[in-house]
Amino acid sequence: MNNIFEKAEAARFYIQKEIGDIQLDSCIVTGTGLGEIWKEMEVLHEIPYASIPHMPRNTVQSHSGILYICALGSRHIAVLSGRFHYYEGYSAAEVSFPIRVMKALGSTRILATNVSGGLNPSYTAGSIVLVKDHINVQPGHPLRGYNDERIGVRFPDMLETYDSASIDLLRAYAQKEGIDIHTGVYLALQGPSLETPAEYEYLHRIGADLVGMSTVPEVLSAVHSSMKVTAISVVSNVCYPIEKITKTTVAEVIAVAKKAVPELSKLCLEWASSD
Repeated sequence: MNNIFEKAEAARFYIQKEIGDIQLDSCIVTGTGLGEIWKEMEVLHEIPYASIPHMPRNTVQSHSGILYICALGSRHIAVLSGRFHYYEGYSAAEVSFPIRVMKALGSTRILATNVSGGLNPSYTAGSIVLVKDHINVQPGHPLRGYNDERIGVRFPDMLETYDSASIDLLRAYAQKEGIDIHTGVYLALQGPSLETPAEYEYLHRIGADLVGMSTVPEVLSAVHSSMKVTAISVVSNVCYPIEKITKTTVAEVIAVAKKAVPELSKLCLEWASSD
């Protein structure tokens, strides 16, 4: 039997001892090169993932593996600096375990950030995209197996997965601040290899604007836990049209992501301070 509820409670108990009576309002999950958003807020506590019961261990160098408990005005926001991936050898349920813990700590909203390949020909490296929907092509699913009704229903509806009010809020804010922003569909593959030109062509044809290796398991668990979901992706490399594809390195992906951090941080803070 799946004991995810008990594991999340054990992690919650440990974290609560560290942070006292703080109750979370929301959480932010950061992707490759985007893990320093916490610097824009008042950091109250830093908790290494390695000290939290049942938390997986980071194996990706660009993910620091630290939970920051931050204050923004009267709100308390958790920033998960680094995430887990299916390609690291974890199950989809393990990948999304931190989301279960955040909900146990009181978070009702999640903002997931990531970097991705751009499949929409209007995107360029560094484009910021609000995710409006996703296509899940990963082989695992975090809700597979026994369903614990204390967490969520057996068959969660996915019609309104991404919070439209937050998308409207961030689009209006971006326009006011002069931030070039798009909306698009994110497709999740297992990785860790990048895609072939033929695969990019296929993914574009089935309706994906972005392709990456993360986020969707976390989103599925968040929806299952009745959390409001927002996701922002930074395009790290152009993958369509085919003739524009170039070889891509992790160092280049991180460099592009870091250039987007100032504008991304503004969007994250606007989201965190909103209702």
